[in-house]
Amino acid sequence: METQKLRAWWFARQGLDGRCGESDSASILNKTGWARSVGGSNPYITLFARGGIDRASAENAAEHNEISELPAVRGCTYMLPARDYALGLAAGESFRAAEMRVAMKLGVTEAEIETLCEAIVDALGSTSLSPDEIRIACGDASRSLGEEGKKKGITTTVPLALGKLQAMGAIKRVPIGGRLDQQRYKYKNWVPNPRSGFSLTTEEVSTEIARRFFRWAGPATLPEFQWFSGLGVGASKLAVAPLDLVTIPEDPNRLIHKDDLLAWEAFQAPSEPTYALVSSIDGISLLRRDLKSIIDPVDAERPMIASKVMSNLGGLADLPSNAILDRGRLVGLWEYDTTSDSIVWNSFILRNAEMVAAVSTMETFITNELGDARSFSLDSPKSREPLVHFLREAALHE
Repeated sequence: METQKLRAWWFARQGLDGRCGESDSASILNKTGWARSVGGSNPYITLFARGGIDRASAENAAEHNEISELPAVRGCTYMLPARDYALGLAAGESFRAAEMRVAMKLGVTEAEIETLCEAIVDALGSTSLSPDEIRIACGDASRSLGEEGKKKGITTTVPLALGKLQAMGAIKRVPIGGRLDQQRYKYKNWVPNPRSGFSLTTEEVSTEIARRFFRWAGPATLPEFQWFSGLGVGASKLAVAPLDLVTIPEDPNRLIHKDDLLAWEAFQAPSEPTYALVSSIDGISLLRRDLKSIIDPVDAERPMIASKVMSNLGGLADLPSNAILDRGRLVGLWEYDTTSDSIVWNSFILRNAEMVAAVSTMETFITNELGDARSFSLDSPKSREPLVHFLREAALHE
């Protein structure tokens, strides 16, 4: 398998080679894939790394409903472009059932949640409210689930109703203050409902998810699609069946759209390096969740701290830190240090002027516009200290 070509192809398809430089936020997500959001900076970094989108432009796109954070595949939240709102919501709807099954064991009924949904829509009217404000406004329509509910992670019935209404496209959540790297929201009625007129069956939704996945991440394997979509083996095979997918000559397990095959065969990895800094949950690795595919064998045994435990880089399932890439190869790791307002990083290869410039560009963006680069909602400068220290020490021994 020509690994260098494969990495460079993914790098290019993900728009990290500069090809998205004139694109807006929605167009970047259309072309390169949905950006995972877990209350961290990945949506900002995804858009900046691909198209130089600044914070104000990203937040303006969200305010004007060009992009939005929605529950989608696997029930996980992603930043989606407007054209995919209905599809993403439909893909995530079935995953709400697991939470409802837990609630039903606590005595909650579907009829009770339906009544609460109606009360929430009425309470919202033409305004926006926080979850606490919604709970108060709905009065007896909502209730506490007591100590047993706390143990199950469901303290009241309000989140259940909000989840159902979101999946239906009836309401949407709006980030307080407009920041996309937090998990503080208000909710408002969504008019017009993005799912209005959407008539795809469950099977057709899965096929459309597959169509996009293999455009963003192909050549990819069926198990990689299964991970992204959350579908089982049988459902995944049914999903890709209507698509015109073919295997690439270099690897019979990797599938690609037939109309991309000629481009793949003609593609050559650039001879000159192109560096990009991305987050630890960037689509280039997370879409397929195959970290090993972007790690060179010579780097697999590198010691790395992950979840406060030392491990070898090649033994991890996910990036342990934010990444520095060169034509798709992982060549370094980085974190933002708020004490020095700088990026702390180490390189797997000899540092050069182009790499330093790429780090400086991202550092300026974070310092001037974001203030920090949290990986997820619970990430903080304090919790990041061991990792920052590790990277700083590693840099001394490059």
